[in-house]
Amino acid sequence: MTKWVYSFGDGGAEGSAEMRELLGGKGANLAEMASLGLPVPPGFTLTTEVCTHFYGNDRSYPDNLVGQVNEALAATEEKTGRTFGDEKMPLLVSVRSGARASMPGMMDTVLNLGLNDRTVEALAASADKRFAYDSYRRFIQMYSDVVLGIDVHNFEERIEDFKDERGYTLDTELTGDDWAELVHDYKVIVERDHGAPFPQDPHDQLWGAIGAVFESWMTPRAITYRRLHAIPEDWGTGVTVQAMVFGNMGDTSATGVAFTRNPSTGEKELYGEYLINAQGEDVVAGIRTPRDLTEAARIASGSDQPSLESAMPDAFWGFRSICDTLERHYRDMQDVEFTVERGKLWILQTRSGKRTGRAALKIAVELAEESMITADEAVLMVDPMSLDQLLHPTIDPEAKRDMVATGLPASPGAASGEIVFSSEDAEAASNQGKKVILVRVETSPEDIHGMNAAQAILTTRGGMTSHAAVVARGMGKPCVSGAGGVRVDYQNQTLTAGDRVLKKGDVITVDGGTGQILAGSIAMRQPEMSGDFGKLMEWADQARRMRVRANAETSIDAETARSFGAEGIGLCRTEHMFFQEDRIVAVREMILASDEAGRRAALAKLLPMQRADFVGLFEIMKGLPVTIRLLDPPLHEFLPHTDEELAEVAKAMEVEPEKLRERALALHEFNPMLGHRGCRLAISYPEIAETQARAI
Repeated sequence: MTKWVYSFGDGGAEGSAEMRELLGGKGANLAEMASLGLPVPPGFTLTTEVCTHFYGNDRSYPDNLVGQVNEALAATEEKTGRTFGDEKMPLLVSVRSGARASMPGMMDTVLNLGLNDRTVEALAASADKRFAYDSYRRFIQMYSDVVLGIDVHNFEERIEDFKDERGYTLDTELTGDDWAELVHDYKVIVERDHGAPFPQDPHDQLWGAIGAVFESWMTPRAITYRRLHAIPEDWGTGVTVQAMVFGNMGDTSATGVAFTRNPSTGEKELYGEYLINAQGEDVVAGIRTPRDLTEAARIASGSDQPSLESAMPDAFWGFRSICDTLERHYRDMQDVEFTVERGKLWILQTRSGKRTGRAALKIAVELAEESMITADEAVLMVDPMSLDQLLHPTIDPEAKRDMVATGLPASPGAASGEIVFSSEDAEAASNQGKKVILVRVETSPEDIHGMNAAQAILTTRGGMTSHAAVVARGMGKPCVSGAGGVRVDYQNQTLTAGDRVLKKGDVITVDGGTGQILAGSIAMRQPEMSGDFGKLMEWADQARRMRVRANAETSIDAETARSFGAEGIGLCRTEHMFFQEDRIVAVREMILASDEAGRRAALAKLLPMQRADFVGLFEIMKGLPVTIRLLDPPLHEFLPHTDEELAEVAKAMEVEPEKLRERALALHEFNPMLGHRGCRLAISYPEIAETQARAI
């Protein structure tokens, strides 16, 4: 009989980290951490094969799945001492997705599942009424959104109206009675919009949530994310059902997210945020401003809010020790979610943390130097595409900065572009060849296509571990988050900072390294390669069997290629040497000349330039091979197109512009890629090849 469900918790597990393909990343890592004896809330994982069966059999489940889930649920009840649906000691669970490749925020989650009109009273008796009904309203809102398809804005509008009616500003001001009243209002909204009461049977709730998580594997945002990150559709997702622990049980409770190393820079330091008396989604949603984990980070940020290190020292040092254990065990930087429930630390998840290209480089090199991994493993750890991030421009230190506002430096690099306020506008503008900056109050998984289309992202809410920050870092795009001094007005399409108002289409520059938002387009500088880059490439050189040459036509290209370790030029496309302003006129003279004498006169101007080009390349390459392709352009690339350009060439050739226009029309080709170029050009005009050979 196929095993569809694997349990974990209480110091043991049926699965392990090696079962990632079957259990998904979340399920495999929870099983592994439980086996390591770490404080993991118990639970169980439905395998990715259930997802495959679900989509291969008209969205139905295997025959024996219900029985296996009930057995695993009973084992979780035994480990927690609580019973699912019990009116005295109820077990509450979270239901989360877990594909084998991390897809942060792309699929659905349901928390506090198991609450109903009876179990909420038991929760109130064991904790307090405010906590119990706050948890219940969170559950109704999340379940209604994820499972029942009710727009979350209906609930958000009700809570805002409620606060206005009572003169409240913050959610924390609401009492237990207030939350109980809102729960009643929420249930009215559900019955109105869903046509049926909110489900009270915990088992119905559980299967509704499991189905919704499997369904979320095929949502547009998940499909887009998989396409962008080359994740196969048939991998499927696991579903993990886990006992709830609560970070919102008062001032001795907290929740947070941490990276074992800085995901932006790679520095070996605990990096993350937490909130006291909160649940996990509060940290990443940007609803409340999170606090720093360490005292060093708090001082660096200038925050007056206590760090976890000072507010809950026992939990902090316990967490720090667990982070060290996880990093040594997985031999990689980890992204860890944790909750403190009434002083007790729980670890909810670990996974390899997303990082910038620069951070990936530093982390790989330092892990090798710390003997956690080998040099070969360090080379394989760095995604070759992520090295492209190191080539992204940064703002020229000498450039004048007209600062509009500041936020958190959430993902490094800098970019300029026109302001857009929606992902749809970002994608549409990008398709038209425009560079845009996506400005949002906060991003959500639905914004994935707009974030991909934008040059950079700016949000007014959220911290360094918010959705915008994590996804931007993974994409290698600059991001500034938590720009609290900026107000976004979607209706009027404006961005306001102090007395400055910018509108859609205005150009701004986002500096993800400093958190600055600047007016206009700012001069950029290409970054210099760090020592870590050189070390990694040296290790790659020791392991590789293939030699690498570069495409290069200019001295700058050649010097850059050599600095990257290229062993020669594999292709020097000489037509690329003639696009400069001081050469293009002479090239046009040569092409438009009506006889050989005219062509030779123009080529005589180009010969010394071409000779100097080759001298520069050969000196830089110091005897390494250089493969040169003689002139091979589609001629239309060089021909003048505007009246001004025609006039300029006509003046240089001392002929009438109209005569040149006729010549240009005569040279026009329907398909230049198959036309008069390459060897045909050399046969028709041997003087071109002759001049280039002479220059070489």
